[in-house]
Amino acid sequence: MSRPELVAPPEIYYGDTEATKYTNNSRIQQIQADMTYRALELLNLPPEEPAFLLDIGCGSGLSGEILTEEGYEWVGMDVAPSMLEVALEREVEGDLFLQDIGQGMGFRPGSFDGAISISVLQWLLNAETSHPTSSPPHRLTRFFTTLHSALRNPSRAIFQFYPTSDDQIQLITSIAQKAGFGGGVVVDYPNSKKARKVFLCLYVGSGGGQQAPKGLEGEEQEVDESRARFESRRERVKKGDKKRKQIKGKEWTLRKKEVCTTYWCANCPRLTFYSVVSSTRERKCTSRLKIHWPQAQSSFLRTGSRAKPFIKLV
Repeated sequence: MSRPELVAPPEIYYGDTEATKYTNNSRIQQIQADMTYRALELLNLPPEEPAFLLDIGCGSGLSGEILTEEGYEWVGMDVAPSMLEVALEREVEGDLFLQDIGQGMGFRPGSFDGAISISVLQWLLNAETSHPTSSPPHRLTRFFTTLHSALRNPSRAIFQFYPTSDDQIQLITSIAQKAGFGGGVVVDYPNSKKARKVFLCLYVGSGGGQQAPKGLEGEEQEVDESRARFESRRERVKKGDKKRKQIKGKEWTLRKKEVCTTYWCANCPRLTFYSVVSSTRERKCTSRLKIHWPQAQSSFLRTGSRAKPFIKLV
């Protein structure tokens, strides 16, 4: 399945239907929440102090809700009108702007104490037209230049994104550095295919001299919890299968055969030895066996019982 940014521009891909489906998906909600908390951790804001943040590519406000819960004031911007309409319907607390970040931003210098962006930056790596101003380097330059001006000194901007190659990471970091940012790339769970997350940590002013924080190692905690959550279900299934095999083992089969033989011999004296078989075994009958229906078949059908064919030894 292709990444959304490779299918169509965001304002087209996230139409009314897709925007609603995206917002109501519980898995996406959990992923967005986890990445937003991680972005706030990397943002390293002073604890218990108010902050005014910019949510770049806010979408329907999933990440903005986390910012509100953490006590921050925020402004969100997105290029997809349908996403912003969903955010308005959900009555998010932040102010919303319809804006293409590749065209730059018109905020006053030093307006924000920090910025976060979840799953957005990769959209700037695709040229929508052949015009030079639509090229990824040109759009990234305008974006990072205006963002650097909109952030106060010192501050940070954290971007979670999905690069498809190291060349894309190199392109983004080099343009950000030319715009005046410091920092680097942080990779969480680099050895995991599913849990691997890439964050771009950018610093403004005195924050630019700092080293980028280290990424998380090992296995993602949420992945382990998910695996443990279904582990009990697997155990129940295994126990159920094992119990079923014990019930329908050799002893159970012989017992059922004895009961059926006794019943049919008692009710049909003319019959000698019959064994109940399934349709699968009926198809595997050899020349020594033939299918035989009991003479009392019609009476059983009238009473509603199931009259099955039997194998008669000849």
